[in-house]
Amino acid sequence: MIPFNVPPFVGTEIKYMNEVVDNRKICGDGPFTKKCNEWLEKRFNAKKVMLTTSGSSALDMAAFMCDLKQGDEVILPSFTFSSTANSFVLAGATLVFVDIRPDTMNIDETKIEAAITEHTKVIVPVHYAGVACEMDTIMDIAKRHKLMVVEDAAQAVMSTYKGKALGTIGDFGCYSFHETKNYSMGEGGAILINNEKYIERAEILREKGTNRSQFFRGQVAKYNWVDFGDSYLQSDLNAAYLWAQLEVADEINNDRLKTWNTYHDAFLTLVERGLIELPTIPDECVHNAHMFYIKCKDLDERTKFINKTKELDIGCVFHYIPLHSAPAGIKFGRFDGRDIYTTSESDRLVRLPMYYKLSNKDLKFIIDSITAYFS
Repeated sequence: MIPFNVPPFVGTEIKYMNEVVDNRKICGDGPFTKKCNEWLEKRFNAKKVMLTTSGSSALDMAAFMCDLKQGDEVILPSFTFSSTANSFVLAGATLVFVDIRPDTMNIDETKIEAAITEHTKVIVPVHYAGVACEMDTIMDIAKRHKLMVVEDAAQAVMSTYKGKALGTIGDFGCYSFHETKNYSMGEGGAILINNEKYIERAEILREKGTNRSQFFRGQVAKYNWVDFGDSYLQSDLNAAYLWAQLEVADEINNDRLKTWNTYHDAFLTLVERGLIELPTIPDECVHNAHMFYIKCKDLDERTKFINKTKELDIGCVFHYIPLHSAPAGIKFGRFDGRDIYTTSESDRLVRLPMYYKLSNKDLKFIIDSITAYFS
């Protein structure tokens, strides 16, 4: 069986985790947590980065810091994972879904402004497959309407838009280090604070509502419960696992890009024959090869294709069921405008195996099998 995903492993993870155990410091904000935070800040030119227990909890923090109240509205794509929506529901907002672009599967920036009402407070662009949304337009809309922007960059670590790291453009950015991501700690994430006025509040929110971080910096004589908060600190054991991969981040990125480009070039003949469609990468975007997908003619064709790959022991999967059509999506939000592409494009998309160190032998088998299927 060629799996759909294999969590990244570079070989030094166990060594670093043993160091954590030997130091008897396995809780959050230990030495490896600080190393990861500092690496992410320096690499992506971010004002402040804090590891969290998941990409979802990073989104939770961002949503809480947007000061949402009952009746406030948040604009987001329907083609995303439930975590994007859950965080803003938790904060008390109503979800307003808009259509996507068929080329990148990202939110259609031309549909956002029509969805804005007097209750709109936040725009949430989701950088699908590590390919950037049209951030200049989104930031311009946000500025003119005095809205906050939370980037769901869960899939976009190492991706850029016009030279800027995704996650560093909006007010907040959220990364995921789940085992399915390019860099992993099993379960984990990070929040990027791009507006300095929110740094202290983020520390308090992350530390169970206490000013513990200020205490350790010597800014207060003792720490106290000062505001609402929760426990979003990632264990240093998990951070040690992640640190091993950040040390060789470029090697992992280049390996994935090589696989992505091999897929892309191999399937161009199928595109020319009108049998499938491939991902589009806009000129201003540098992606991270988070995933490789193809689009079949329709849902029926995709179903047949996935069944065939299962017979061949190739792990191909479809992706999101649009949130606006899900029971919770109907309960907590609404779709603004027409669903022209969200459902129809979702029905066609299928993801191929993509992971660090996918062997040339397996890659060739996948490509040959898919080419033969469509031929």
